Amino acid sequence: MSGNRRVLRYVGRRLLTLPPLLLGVILITFVLFNVVGGSPAATVLGKTATAQSLEEFDEQHGFNKPLVFGRFTTTRAFATPDFSRSAAPWTTNAAVSWFGAPDGPSGLLVLSGQGTEHTIPLAFPLRPKTSYRWTIRYKADTPFVLATGTDTFQFPPDADGRAQTQPDRFRTATVDFRTGSDPASEGARIRVHGAGLAITGLRLHRRMPHPFDSQFVHYLAGLLRFDFGDSTEANEKVSLLLREGLIPSLCLTVPIFVGTLVLSLALALIAAWFRNRLTDRALVAAATVLMSVNYVVWVIAGQYVLAYRMEWFPVWGFESWSYLLLPVLIGIATGVGHDLRFYRTMILDELYRDYVRTARAKGAGSARILLRHVLPNVMIPVITNVSISLPFLFTGSLLLETYFGIPGLGNLSLNAIHASDVNVVRAIVVVGAVLYVFANLIADLFYGLADPRARIE
Repeated sequence: MSGNRRVLRYVGRRLLTLPPLLLGVILITFVLFNVVGGSPAATVLGKTATAQSLEEFDEQHGFNKPLVFGRFTTTRAFATPDFSRSAAPWTTNAAVSWFGAPDGPSGLLVLSGQGTEHTIPLAFPLRPKTSYRWTIRYKADTPFVLATGTDTFQFPPDADGRAQTQPDRFRTATVDFRTGSDPASEGARIRVHGAGLAITGLRLHRRMPHPFDSQFVHYLAGLLRFDFGDSTEANEKVSLLLREGLIPSLCLTVPIFVGTLVLSLALALIAAWFRNRLTDRALVAAATVLMSVNYVVWVIAGQYVLAYRMEWFPVWGFESWSYLLLPVLIGIATGVGHDLRFYRTMILDELYRDYVRTARAKGAGSARILLRHVLPNVMIPVITNVSISLPFLFTGSLLLETYFGIPGLGNLSLNAIHASDVNVVRAIVVVGAVLYVFANLIADLFYGLADPRARIE
């Protein structure tokens, strides 16, 4: 009974370490997909897409929120200009001067004209009844006004709110405003009162309801509900696509997994039984050949010779169990070579241990030594090898499913990569990472069952 309590305590401690570990895996995966992958909207809609269509795509999939945490987020209604390159988006305004190196201060935009209003060009109207913030870095010889709808803001203000200028110093100011019910008629304008207003930066941000209204928080909340978002390619729930692809993948990967494990262990025991004889050398040579031939070669050769020429198997589809026979055989053939060499090495290493010599001295036969003494002692590396393979049972076989037309998770992954379907690829990666964490926990428990020396503490 005390042993059972010790196992339960160990499992409980390991389960307590899983939430922060899983959170870290999900966070790293999420950041990599969102930072390294670039804009999903631009990838899906193409380079000719308008700013408004890109914004609508981001709004539909939640990509227009802060990444992890924040009060403000960017908006495509106003693309932050790079004044170090050009005066865009004011290139057609005659009252605008741009100074780029080497003619003047690099990245300096000057709005001139006594009492002239310069409209800030927006790609599309802002959201109604939404809070925004303008951030402007400027230098002015006289006060100027930034107007948003019915609100006007005068710069630069002093401590009493009156305007004062410091023409030799660049300053940064922010303007918080809220749009009305018809922001299309409001716009945003800069009214210059003096000879010129020099600007080096101008940004527009949308204010979020709270700092936790972010992509990561919404994604994490979706994961807790097993909601991975929508597929941009299939326009369906990713969770539904995963459920539809899981059964075909398991029908393919489970037979390959079991067949490879049983066959490689059996052949490794046979090779160890006939070690240094013709049988052992033949098995090692066959394993080397299986390991050396490329995976794709086995697929193409199997399809052409066995399926097309000899018509023993169907070539393409997933209509009955007969369609799985050839890909399962190829999967076992490509995996058994590596496992056979690995298990044979482990078994031969055990055969020269002291306990084997003791068993022989007591009169135990070779078969009894292999099956009752050696095999249990090689279970630790076998369990390790098996635990590494377990997550791939659920994520599918990419090449086999693609070449044989099996609608599993591997085929789904490849199609998602080709279509830049970020939500699908990210979901499969996260599921694989989570399964790998649980596979390690299961492996640790089986270590204690397979080897009494591996104490569960």
